[in-house]
Amino acid sequence: MNSNPMIIIPILFPILSALLTLIIKSSFSVRSFREKYVGLTLALNLLFVVMVLYSKGNFTVVNLTSTLSICLKVDEVSTIFSLLVSVMWLLAGVFSFEYMKDEKRNESFYFFYLLSLGALIGLSFSGNYLTMYFFYEAMTLLTMPLVLHTRTKEAIAAALKYLFYSILGASLALIGLIYISRYGSIGEFVPGGTLDFTKAAGSENMLLIVAFLAILGFGVKAGMFPFHGWLPTAHPIAPAPASAVLSGVITNAGVLSIIRVVYYHFGVGFLRGTWVQTAWIVLALITIFMGSMIAYREKLLKKRLAYSTVSQVSYVLLGLASFTHLGMVGALLHVVFHSVIKDGLFLSVGAIIYKTELTYDYEMKGIGKRMPIVMWCFTLCSVALIGIPPFSGFVSKWNLALGCMENSYMNAGWIGPVVLLVSALLTAGYLLPISIRAFIPGDDYDYSTSEKCEPNLYMTIPLVILAAASLFLGMFPESLIGLFDTIANLVM
Repeated sequence: MNSNPMIIIPILFPILSALLTLIIKSSFSVRSFREKYVGLTLALNLLFVVMVLYSKGNFTVVNLTSTLSICLKVDEVSTIFSLLVSVMWLLAGVFSFEYMKDEKRNESFYFFYLLSLGALIGLSFSGNYLTMYFFYEAMTLLTMPLVLHTRTKEAIAAALKYLFYSILGASLALIGLIYISRYGSIGEFVPGGTLDFTKAAGSENMLLIVAFLAILGFGVKAGMFPFHGWLPTAHPIAPAPASAVLSGVITNAGVLSIIRVVYYHFGVGFLRGTWVQTAWIVLALITIFMGSMIAYREKLLKKRLAYSTVSQVSYVLLGLASFTHLGMVGALLHVVFHSVIKDGLFLSVGAIIYKTELTYDYEMKGIGKRMPIVMWCFTLCSVALIGIPPFSGFVSKWNLALGCMENSYMNAGWIGPVVLLVSALLTAGYLLPISIRAFIPGDDYDYSTSEKCEPNLYMTIPLVILAAASLFLGMFPESLIGLFDTIANLVM
């Protein structure tokens, strides 16, 4: 594969642009200028990502030792995650121009927002475990200020909890780096794994423990039980644009890291049929059911969506843990679809809170009369998340169910689809009543109070794009399925 220094551009560009916001802070007082600057930065960085994906290649930034290096690489997996990060960051950023205009520390928000983008692109393009671990830690430290933004006691507590959980997870994942360097190669990600079974002979049990700890460690960011606690604490506190990317993008950082460790270092052949696979499937199933059940009982809208994320991201983990072709395809589809759908839901709720200051589900009575565009976008994304055809959620969940049925190991062939179905019913139970209450408020509703209060185009355009994408991707998923088939064939 050819050396391509261009790979570093979409990593450095948002970082350098973030530093320039400090100059803007001291030189300009007009916020509209900052909005244009940040919007242009996000759009250009998406263009740079596309250019890098088109040119492909790899690039070694620095050789630390003869076996350790910081290197970047473009492959099928990095294509998915880098594009997803760039598009979601752009849409949430545009939404934030209206949402953040009256917030204090506006410049601080955009500073860390751009820095976080650079770290996430670096994570997506990581070519080996060491590089991935470096950007994973950087991403944690740079996204924490987004949770801390309001500086209230609750925000400080939520940010510290997020940091504690993330450091714990990263510490567990670090053990994987140490052991893989001893019993395999950490020079580059290789589909199928890099373990040297000659070196590993006699140490298989220890390596299984290490693999499980790595899955648990990176599973913290993905919100997997028992380390899911940071998600429902951090999301309601953060500003809506930050909540959206925390749910739809940051959780995928954990998923990406698990894919790299399991499928590109330890290898499916080493883990299939072991207690590691058993434990991983059990934890994923528990998380799916638990997250859906708590979301069903939760009244605070942003917290309900946070628990929904706990559940939905574990759909992905279940597909990955099945070690089947369709399970992998379904998991990667759900990575994309959940990101689109959940960003749409969080931004919809953010628009409602911004315009009305209503935060609970029982306060949504008649809101569809006042904010029809926002609530229609919310409803379309809700239907997609439930998995009703022809929306995107149906396609990913169908493949996940088939992937579970392919897997005869540990009765997952029938337990997985049953849990997915129960979770879908619970998802309908905690999302659809909001839309019903919003559009059909009942005979006792005072329609004279239904004055329109739709947000401006900065908010509505991203919402419409996300809602439309949740339908379009479900109707025309062939290109994505083809790409994910290729990945599944490589790593199985």
